[in-house]
Amino acid sequence: MSVSPPQYRLPAEWEPQTGVMLTWPHAGGDWADILEAVEPVFLAIAEAVARRENLLVNCADEDQAGHVKRTLLERGLSENRLFIALTPSNDTWARDHGPLTVSGDAGVRLLDFRFNGWGNKYPAGKDNAINRGLADAGWFGDCPMETVELILEGGSIDSDGCGTLLTTTSCLLNPQRNPGLSRQAIEAELQARLGTDRVLWLDHGCIEGDDTDGHIDMLARFADPQTLIYQSCDEPGYGCYAALKTMEDELRAFRDREGRPYRLVALPWPQARHAAAGERMPASYANFLLINGAVLMPTYRDPADAVAARQLQTCFPDRELVSIDCLPVIRQHGSLHCLTMQLPAGIGLQRPQRQYRQ
Repeated sequence: MSVSPPQYRLPAEWEPQTGVMLTWPHAGGDWADILEAVEPVFLAIAEAVARRENLLVNCADEDQAGHVKRTLLERGLSENRLFIALTPSNDTWARDHGPLTVSGDAGVRLLDFRFNGWGNKYPAGKDNAINRGLADAGWFGDCPMETVELILEGGSIDSDGCGTLLTTTSCLLNPQRNPGLSRQAIEAELQARLGTDRVLWLDHGCIEGDDTDGHIDMLARFADPQTLIYQSCDEPGYGCYAALKTMEDELRAFRDREGRPYRLVALPWPQARHAAAGERMPASYANFLLINGAVLMPTYRDPADAVAARQLQTCFPDRELVSIDCLPVIRQHGSLHCLTMQLPAGIGLQRPQRQYRQ
């Protein structure tokens, strides 16, 4: 008698978590010139997380690991919730190089998808090795990890926890990710690996300054299985204005699993922010993070911050809203959610006797 393989699903972000993974910025990466400005953002995220759940921090060397640990302990955080790993990295976007976790009757399973620097735009060899190195060293305890050859970034998909994924064609079908794979082939891979049976594809939507080819976590997210929250735009002269308006029409046309239109919640449009060289930076309120008991919201020192806070609070009334000033972060083309990867309940973080070094 044959035995069916275990069935897995990709949990929604609002489900219980073991912790969150961060990869700390260092002088050997793109943050070198603005470390003093950006580290407070990481500290604010780390503190908000570690007061509610575990925090796994990837540090470039022992000096940085000691600094991060001392600083967080000085803020009154429990050492029991801090897991500080020595892990070489190219960059800090844990959402895209961190592991995706699926759950099922057999427990939880970590998936190590390939990461190629957002379509070979940037060096990514060290980032691509982080997950396997952490697993081999024992940081994830006895939670199994599977290496998957498909290139897939965590910021490119959003799950309702019930088998539906939200994503964009501009990213997942980009020829620099998985050349030769059709939409149908990508959907088959997602079904096999993540347990999805529906994929909602957005063909439009962009944010200037986002160099990921249209990650969904800058555009639209599930707030619950019947609600989609999205970044709206009321600036007709903006380069992506038409695309964002068309995206709204696409969202209105989507149907939930019961065949009903989704409840749509629009987030306000922040004012223009430009880097020193003049390029527009990608400020999006859709780049929030859900953790146990709270929603961490990126702010941009903008009047729209307060409006966005009210909208997010209506979607997550039982969670504390924590604002994180992310204006320094968008100088490197991402925001709060991009920096983090949640680790769902069932992953038993451990401190191994030996550290991982590449």
